[in-house]
Amino acid sequence: MPISDYLVTIGLEVHCQIKTNTKMFCSCQAGFGYDPNTNVCPTCLGMPGALPVLNEFAIERTLLTGLMLGCGNPEISQWDRKNYFYADMPKNYQTTQMDFPLCLGGKVPLYSWAFPTDAKVKSESAIVRMVELEHIHLEEDAGKLTHYNNYSLVDYNRGGTPLMEIVSAPDITSPEECYAYLKSLQQILICGGISDADMEKGQMRCDVNVSLRPHGQDKLGERTEMKNVNSMSAARRSLVYEIARQAGELDRGIPQVQSTRRWDDDRGESIVMRSKENAHDYRYHTCPDLIPVHTAPLLARVIDLVPELPDALQARLIQQYALAEADANTLVADSATCAYFEAAAEQSTSPRKVANWTINNLSAMLSEKDISIAQCPLSPTALAGLVNIVEEDIVSVNQAMEVLALLWEQPELTATAAAASLGYKKTDTGALESLVEKVLAENPDKVELIKNGNTKLINALTGQVMKAGNPKPNPKIVTEIITAKLGL
Repeated sequence: MPISDYLVTIGLEVHCQIKTNTKMFCSCQAGFGYDPNTNVCPTCLGMPGALPVLNEFAIERTLLTGLMLGCGNPEISQWDRKNYFYADMPKNYQTTQMDFPLCLGGKVPLYSWAFPTDAKVKSESAIVRMVELEHIHLEEDAGKLTHYNNYSLVDYNRGGTPLMEIVSAPDITSPEECYAYLKSLQQILICGGISDADMEKGQMRCDVNVSLRPHGQDKLGERTEMKNVNSMSAARRSLVYEIARQAGELDRGIPQVQSTRRWDDDRGESIVMRSKENAHDYRYHTCPDLIPVHTAPLLARVIDLVPELPDALQARLIQQYALAEADANTLVADSATCAYFEAAAEQSTSPRKVANWTINNLSAMLSEKDISIAQCPLSPTALAGLVNIVEEDIVSVNQAMEVLALLWEQPELTATAAAASLGYKKTDTGALESLVEKVLAENPDKVELIKNGNTKLINALTGQVMKAGNPKPNPKIVTEIITAKLGL
């Protein structure tokens, strides 16, 4: 049967490192980029007698995430031990939550702009649909294993980092929806300051569960789980492969067996790791070293911290700044760039032009220099000033690009000062008209040809005025004056 004859059911377990200064159960520094095995202590290494202490900030941020996603909360949440034996967890168990997680239910919106560029969907609103969640729980991250041909290295710096696991219901129906889910969720987490959610740095990872069943069958098929997929595009590719693999085997009468697989993105295929793994295999039991958490007092602390979510932000950008929907979508997709735009727009008479310069010209320069908006030497004030001098006809768009390059090298300058240093100042209209009249008088042959229909020669006269002008005039204004003088 073709793949379309099967119902595809996908569920995601998204692991997100919470942005905290210290680890979940000890005072070791949390973060990315440190020398291996330098941020460790007896507690996160599981030494005998070392006792955990809860990171209250991480708990609050998990509850804040639940509020952003419309979750409910049990009155009391407790901690459990998940037992397994692997080199990335020196304690041989993970402190996590099983029976009473911090957040229950909830939904993740699929934003229209979050779908892959080659699979955009038409939607009358910013939210295409909502994906149901089962729960969100908090746990500690494991160490990082790096595998080589005949040996592996382990870095325990990551071990013990607060890790939030957001578990969806089996409510996603395609690889494209999976991509949009991850992108939308990432934007919400960044928006709330919960995490930088950088998948390249391992701050956000996901386990992808997928099963197939024929149309008309209510019971879900046997699922496979692909562990630690580390990019949105990889999650999409892994699902395309796995759906085709399962469909092919089902067509040949091969029953599917619940299994855990590893996605090899280089080879473009999934590889079996182990089969038939359920909760009882981990021998969960209540953690004896940690007391249950009463959620109400902590919820009261964070309820006023719920931010403007991406869909509300998109609507406000369109309404407040009169932006095109496509520009608003682009800005919402990158919270740092959006914040930069808003800071600049507040100082400009033309927010739409600020958006255009931010999305196109500034982004191009950042890409060329291979730096982020946070490292940009050009301040929002300088960009607003640049847009303003274009709007005031002090410089043309092409001249503004020269000014932009100078501001990049000398960010202490204002846009007006940078333009002046390049010879661009507001030209006295009377003086400019006199200069135009002089050039017209010196070129009667060209004037005659222009009047007879050869309007391309206007550019030649504009060039002569530009060459003679001091300070350098705006060519747009020069052309307008020439056209008016010639009665065109």
